[in-house]
Amino acid sequence: MTVAEALKLRKSTRAFLNKPVAIEVIQRILNVAKNAPSGVNTQPWQVAVVSGVKKHELEQAMENAFNNGVKGKMDYQYYPNEWQEPYKSRRRACGLQLYSTLQIAREDKARQKQQWLANYRAFDAPIVLFFFMDAAMETGSFLDYGMFLQSVMLAAVEEGLATCPQAALGEYPQIIKEKLDYPAESVLICGMALGYEDKEAVVNSYRTPREEIDSFTKFFE
Repeated sequence: MTVAEALKLRKSTRAFLNKPVAIEVIQRILNVAKNAPSGVNTQPWQVAVVSGVKKHELEQAMENAFNNGVKGKMDYQYYPNEWQEPYKSRRRACGLQLYSTLQIAREDKARQKQQWLANYRAFDAPIVLFFFMDAAMETGSFLDYGMFLQSVMLAAVEEGLATCPQAALGEYPQIIKEKLDYPAESVLICGMALGYEDKEAVVNSYRTPREEIDSFTKFFE
């Protein structure tokens, strides 16, 4: 498999098979991803691999918090306070594509809620990865982390696995840190669902579009 093939195959998967992932496979993925670049070789990534009883405990705690009206708040601000174009339209189209694929009507708030709650279960993937960073690190380390996360996802593709990077899994950082015994002052970057794709699931049948390079590239000579 080429890098180009892995890049094209990678997608945000939202339905997984009830099939375990061997710890040796996860170790291979992380052993490859650790070669991602980072400023002055800081390697700011800290990874928690969660499955089984502990995964169920975490997802139940997050679902309970959401159902009890506890508003999630990430350790950092991911999205802008006010959306501008073209990002506003891309965001709307992304949501509409998901709901139309699942045939969830705009007024069907109950099904929309259930679909959102699936985020906190990592879409029932057998493995969820949580990514942490020391609080002392600054903005540049977020760039490093992005390259590491992409490396994890591409290495997973090569192993025949699917992923979904999820900001939603970072919405209740206090719960995750407490239950996984990470320092309260650490930064929870995000979570990631990991497992074998359910290729029969309708939710996995669509792909979000990408802009042509002419829309975001300028060439200078």
